[in-house]
Amino acid sequence: MSKPKPKSSGVNAELEKFLTKMMKEAMTSHEMSLTDKMKIADRVLKLEALKAKLTDDGFGSGFYGDDADGD
Repeated sequence: MSKPKPKSSGVNAELEKFLTKMMKEAMTSHEMSLTDKMKIADRVLKLEALKAKLTDDGFGSGFYGDDADGD
């Protein structure tokens, strides 16, 4: 019986290349609406947030710490 493949930890390189290409094409397109351009930009920003989350062990840990407001 074969062992299951371990899940890759990281962002798919092909997905990253695709989004980069789409972003370049969208921003230079005169036919694409501003709304569509911003949807693509949103996806690219989401990818960057995911990459930061993967590389930073402390990402989001501040939400579980002591309350700085003293409430």
